[in-house]
Amino acid sequence: MKKLINDPNQVVDDMLAGMVEAHSDKLKRLPDTNVMIRKDAPVSGKVGIISGGGSGHEPAHAGYVGKGMLDGAVCGEVFTSPTPDQILAAIQAVDSGKGVLLIIKNYTGDMMNFEMAAEMAEAEGIQVAKVVVNDDVAVEDSTYTTGRRGIAGTVFVHKIAGALAEQGATLAEVEAVAKKTVENVRSMGMALTPCTVPAAGKPGFELGENEIEIGMGIHGEPGIEKTSIQSADEIAQILLNNILEDLPLKEHDKVAVMINGLGATPLMELYIIHKKVSEILREKRIHIHETFVGEFMTSLEMAGCSISLLKLDDQLSELLDAQADTIAFKK
Repeated sequence: MKKLINDPNQVVDDMLAGMVEAHSDKLKRLPDTNVMIRKDAPVSGKVGIISGGGSGHEPAHAGYVGKGMLDGAVCGEVFTSPTPDQILAAIQAVDSGKGVLLIIKNYTGDMMNFEMAAEMAEAEGIQVAKVVVNDDVAVEDSTYTTGRRGIAGTVFVHKIAGALAEQGATLAEVEAVAKKTVENVRSMGMALTPCTVPAAGKPGFELGENEIEIGMGIHGEPGIEKTSIQSADEIAQILLNNILEDLPLKEHDKVAVMINGLGATPLMELYIIHKKVSEILREKRIHIHETFVGEFMTSLEMAGCSISLLKLDDQLSELLDAQADTIAFKK
């Protein structure tokens, strides 16, 4: 294992310390926790929004803490759900009296721990709403989930719910637009290489020299199939076909596209993937409102990518276009 780390058991603590040093104008860390919140939290008159999960997916989720997106992110150990007490601390820190929305990716540990934290917060009189992201069309049930996994489409949920919250909407309104976003976003990914959790010291799975996995999850969960390496166009076609089979789109519909790198994929290759994605959508007369290409939800040093499509209406377009100022996402 070759990694730029100190103690394999301290990587999250060291990362968060470095993040605060680099971005102290935007972020602060709750003492004795792995919780990152907005520098100005709690924001008066605003619904608080919290997300989180295991670390190793940077910039998700602390990279999206800031104006127009999240108020707090709870960072578990690598690929491990954060604990209920840390999630509760985040809820308490961002609540301004208008309530808090929890954006949860559909993994069993996250679901259980965020729900426990929500119950504890409600017992203290804090209003809490929850939305579960399950955008991955690859598999219905997996190693870590019952139902579909939550992957890079989660970033669209952060952005749109965050924009409406910034406008002073109620908790019910923010929850509704977050659920609407979940209903209209679909994603699918693939892996070229595995990744290594620092504390494990060895790759979490194996792929042969000329082998790839279609539908791979962001923790290395199995996908649809292992197959020999294919061209970028062929891979883009496979991923997009699966998405389009699940997302009801028709001619002249409007979408946002995210081409997400998993940690070790050059931008060159992500843009090559997008070239084919845009060609296919153009042929189908589906309008691309905006494209996001880069690393939004990674898997340590895994090579590979995911594609996300968000079907837009006027409300979602306006909120996607609204101002945001975070480390990893600016509008």
